[in-house]
Amino acid sequence: MRQRWRRLGFLHWAVEPAALAPLIPPGLDLDTWDGRAYVGIVPFTIRGSRPAFLPPLPGLANFHELNLRTYVHRGGRDPGVFFFSLDATSRFAVWGARLGYKLPYYPADITMTRGPNGVTFASRRRGAAARASFACRYWPTAAASPAAPGTLDFFLVERYLLHSWDGHTLRTARVWHAPYPLAAARADDLTEELASASRIILPAYDQPLVHYASEVDVRIYRPSAAPPRSLSAREVSDGPG
Repeated sequence: MRQRWRRLGFLHWAVEPAALAPLIPPGLDLDTWDGRAYVGIVPFTIRGSRPAFLPPLPGLANFHELNLRTYVHRGGRDPGVFFFSLDATSRFAVWGARLGYKLPYYPADITMTRGPNGVTFASRRRGAAARASFACRYWPTAAASPAAPGTLDFFLVERYLLHSWDGHTLRTARVWHAPYPLAAARADDLTEELASASRIILPAYDQPLVHYASEVDVRIYRPSAAPPRSLSAREVSDGPG
């Protein structure tokens, strides 16, 4: 797939790894920073979505999206993103991503406007699923530049693998884009029910760490079933149980 991601807001909360570990599928391990795991909510809009061999199709190429995610690796390798949920305004995108990538996409009604005071984003999941609404306004507060390797900013945003789990098989797909033009940002008027819909409790009184990126061109490659993780010497010697 080819896409352009625009007006991205990155909102992150630090959480205790033990609170997320039961929600991570077999074969993946939580990736942590200074002993803390991170939950991210990312609102953005997609333009020009298309298969690599086709032009953008009218009515299908442009839509808004919202994802709830954390960060994982596979036995110390393959750092990437694991999604708890993804909401999108395009039913075609929801259907295609569920079928092709086994990602937990949901149809949603989303509005997104950009004004002099920032980006205003509001989403409500359709259907009879658990309440999963989100709204906020976000805007950059500094000049943008690529995140430096070895920093928390880099850890949170520069991820080039996505991992999915359908209850039976772990799949991995490569995602490529130039480094984000990342800026420190702020958010206000925040309301969210995404986390609780995925059985995640965010710190009630902590303000999220917020970043903003204007846009990147993205290539999303075909997923493949991930091979079983190699056991460590200790796991082999300990044996089952």
